[in-house]
Amino acid sequence: MLTAGTAATAVAAGGAAADTAAVVLLLMLLGFLQEDYVIFCYSAGLCDDNTFNARMDIGFKSFAYPFGQLNVPLWPQKATAHKKLASLSPSYLELISCLSYIGLTCNLTTINCVTRHHQCAPGRRRPSFLRKLLPGTTPTSDLASTLKVTKSFCCMTVIMAVMALWSQYRHRDDGSSIGIPFLKDGSQSTLSDLIDASSGSGSGLPLLVQRTIAKQIQLVQSVGKGRYGEVWQGRWRGEKVAVKIFFTTDEHSWFRETEIYQTVLLRHENILGFIAADIKGTGSWTQMLLITDYHHLGSLYDFLHQHSLNHVDMLKLVLSAACGLSHLHTEIFGTKGKPAIAHRDIKSKNILVKRNWECCIADFGLAVKYTSESNELDFGSNPKVGTRRYMAPEVLNETINMTCFESLKMGDMYSFGLVLWEICRRCVVESGEKLYLADEYQLPYYDCVPNDPSFEDMHEAVCVKGIRPDIPTTWVADEVLKSMSKIITECWHSNPAARLTALRVKKTLYKINVPQDIPAI
Repeated sequence: MLTAGTAATAVAAGGAAADTAAVVLLLMLLGFLQEDYVIFCYSAGLCDDNTFNARMDIGFKSFAYPFGQLNVPLWPQKATAHKKLASLSPSYLELISCLSYIGLTCNLTTINCVTRHHQCAPGRRRPSFLRKLLPGTTPTSDLASTLKVTKSFCCMTVIMAVMALWSQYRHRDDGSSIGIPFLKDGSQSTLSDLIDASSGSGSGLPLLVQRTIAKQIQLVQSVGKGRYGEVWQGRWRGEKVAVKIFFTTDEHSWFRETEIYQTVLLRHENILGFIAADIKGTGSWTQMLLITDYHHLGSLYDFLHQHSLNHVDMLKLVLSAACGLSHLHTEIFGTKGKPAIAHRDIKSKNILVKRNWECCIADFGLAVKYTSESNELDFGSNPKVGTRRYMAPEVLNETINMTCFESLKMGDMYSFGLVLWEICRRCVVESGEKLYLADEYQLPYYDCVPNDPSFEDMHEAVCVKGIRPDIPTTWVADEVLKSMSKIITECWHSNPAARLTALRVKKTLYKINVPQDIPAI
C-alpha cells in the first residue's frame, strides 16, 4: 500500500521531473530560434594572396541563452588549439562582408596568410547555416534590428504561453492529488478564506479541506431543532459528526460562531470540538453548515430528562461544565494568546454531554471577545440577545454596562447558577442511611412563568419579585448538595459583583469530597 510519505515523495519526484522536462523544452525551443544569431570574426584584405586562415567565433545571441559565447569550427575538419580553421577562398569574402552589414558584433582575431595550395578543395560546400544567412541582396542594419526585435518578442510570447499552460496543469494536478472531489453541476461553495488551517498542534484548527467538506458529508437523521436552525447527525469519512444547518435569516449567527471557533487556543476538552464550516447551495437555496464533534447523549437538557444522578455523576457534570466556562472566560497571554470570551447564552440546551458523562459548552452565536491589551470588546454583527428565561437581573432591567467585559462574565455566572440548579435537582439525596429519589426535571422558574416567557414576564419575576428557583429542604441533610446550594445561591445573586467567578466555582467544586475517579487540578 502506498503510504503518505511514499506518496509525498512520488509527488515531489514527479514535480522535479516535470520541471526538468520544462527546462529541456525551453532549451530546445531556444536552440531552434537562435540558429540565425551567429558572430563571424574575420579580417578582410590582410592577406597578400587573397587567401587566409581565420579564427571564427560563432556565438548564439539569444536573450535567454545561458551558455554565453561558443567557439565552433566553421568547417568539418579539426581546428588547432588556437582555433585556426581551414583556409577560405576569396569567393567567401563577399559572404563574410555581407554578414557584417547585418549588424552582428564581430571580434577581430589574428589572420595568418598562407600559400595558394592551401585553398579549399573544389566542390566543398558551405555549412547550411551560412547558406541560410547568405542574402539575395545586401540587407540593412535597420532591417536586421527589426527582425531581431520581432523574433525576440515572438520567442518571449511562446515561452510565456508554455509556462502559463504548464503552471495551470501543475495546479490542477496538485488539487486532485489530495482527493478533493468535484462539485456537482449547479452547486457552489462560497466559503473561501474564512478559515485558516493550522498545524493541528492544538493552537488552531485541524488541517482540513474546508470548502468541500459539505459535499463529503452524508446527513443521516435530524436530532434537534432550535431558533437558529436544525441539527443533524452526519457521517464524514466513516465517522459520526454533528451538522448544524442554519436558517438563511441567521447568517450572522453562523458567521459569528465560526469566527469564535477559530479563536486560537480555544480548543479544550470541555468546549465542543469544531471540525469545519461551509456554505453550499444550488442558486435557489443556500445552506450554512457548522460541522462539530457528535455526542450521542445530546444536550444536558435532554440528558437530565432521561437520567437521575448520584453524587459522582453530578459532580462530574458540574465540574466539567465549570472547567469549560472557566477556560472560555480566561484570557491567555503570549505570542499567540487567547482573548477572554463571554458566552452570553449559557443554558442546559447549549451544553452537551459527552460519552464519559462530562459536559462541553457549545453554541457561540452570541459570544463576545475581549482583549485587555487593547481594551476592546468584539460583539460581532449579531443583534440578537440570549434566552429570556436565563437572563440576569441587570439584563432584564437594562442596567448592565455593555462596555464592561466583567459585567458580561457575571451575566454568564447567573445563567450558570441556574444550570447547576437543574443538574442538582436530578441528584439522589443521601441523608444518613436514607435515600431520597431525585426530583423530576424542570426548567428554572417553571412554577412562576409560562413555557415561553416574555421579557416582561421574566422582569416581573426576577427583578420586581426577586424570585429564584426553589432549593429543596432535603438538600440541607446532604453534605454534597448543601455545598452545591451555597455555590448556586452565590452564582445567581442579584448583585453582579457578589457572584462567584467560573474559576472560583471550579476550585470550590474540587474541594467537595472529590471522588477517586475525578481528576484533581
